[in-house]
Amino acid sequence: METKVLAGALAIRLLAACSPLQDVLQDDQQLASPLTSYARLREGVYLFKHGIDPYSGGVFRQSPILLSLFSTILPLSPALLSPLLWTLCDGIGAWSLSRIWRLRCKSSVTYGSREGLIVISYLLNPYLFLPSLALSTSTFDNTLFLLALHSACLGNLEISLLLLALLTHLSPTSVLLLPPILFLNLAGPSSRLSKPIQFVGYRRAVPLALHYVTYLSSLALISTLVSGGWGWIGRTWGAVLTLPELTPNPGLWWYFFTEMFDYFRPFFLMAFSMHLIIYVAPISIKFQHDPLFATFLLQGIFAIFKSYPTLSDPGLFLSMLSIFPEIYPYLKTPIVTTLLHLHASLLLPLFHRLWLSQGTGNANFFYASTLVFGLANGFAVLDAMWAGLRIAFGAAKEGWEIVQT
Repeated sequence: METKVLAGALAIRLLAACSPLQDVLQDDQQLASPLTSYARLREGVYLFKHGIDPYSGGVFRQSPILLSLFSTILPLSPALLSPLLWTLCDGIGAWSLSRIWRLRCKSSVTYGSREGLIVISYLLNPYLFLPSLALSTSTFDNTLFLLALHSACLGNLEISLLLLALLTHLSPTSVLLLPPILFLNLAGPSSRLSKPIQFVGYRRAVPLALHYVTYLSSLALISTLVSGGWGWIGRTWGAVLTLPELTPNPGLWWYFFTEMFDYFRPFFLMAFSMHLIIYVAPISIKFQHDPLFATFLLQGIFAIFKSYPTLSDPGLFLSMLSIFPEIYPYLKTPIVTTLLHLHASLLLPLFHRLWLSQGTGNANFFYASTLVFGLANGFAVLDAMWAGLRIAFGAAKEGWEIVQT
């Protein structure tokens, strides 16, 4: 069942990739950021092949690993090779997500039909489907994230940390996922939301973090050798913290810093960056009994508050919701969340076109739609968090009411 669904969904995905739609979507800022743009990747590869440092300007902001990969082994070809590669990555991501579900429920037969639904929720999710059609490198980020989770669920510590280091190299915000992924390696992926127990492996997790640091340092050294210097760090990792380009995107940073006086900019950059960090410890500790669920929640939070998000970031969170069916009966506002996403999915492309294509709108219109989108994602994260906590109390009893204080 799963294999047929996977093959069918990939066929649909590949047919769409070969259509003219791909050329229309590549320059859409909702689908690709300055850190994940295919056009910028092609320009960087072109400069690198002609002996020009792509990091000497202000355009190329992607990892030297991608630079070396697409300059040698996998030449970029929008007509054929690139769509095949991006489709393959989507397929690997969908397969990894279904295997994570199988490991979580510890069954390969009973829940076979659900695995097909999980594959569809990933491959045909518009928030993931469209950025992949635009050849955004966020597709690689999502695939590496799911492969790292899958390896952690299997208990393959070194592989999961290596994949996480590679993911961090491409998307620096992912470094904040280290604590729950370490716990996942030690505790396993089994669902324990209904029976919370204290995790006692903190001391074992600390030295394992050194393995991750070793992998990340090695990748940084390789990148330095590839690029011929350390300049890539400021252009790639530094861009996440300093926000050098205020291109419109579905996130919350760009408009705020457009209106910001330069004098206050360093303070608010620090505040916005620290805002991401403060969620890691509380969620990792509160859901220490189920680190896979903690990783899922953090992914959703980062999708809202990271500096250069695209639609693929909340799309990954929504697709991962399919592997936690035990929380469905306890969701408080699923209809409101769904309607908000439908509303935002109409407003975002509409106001984006009115502002940047036709010139009949302005930045306020588009930013208002991103606020609605952020509200929809926030509702989804909070509802999932509430359900993950509520499930421990079991079914409601007559005469009793569980309230959130």
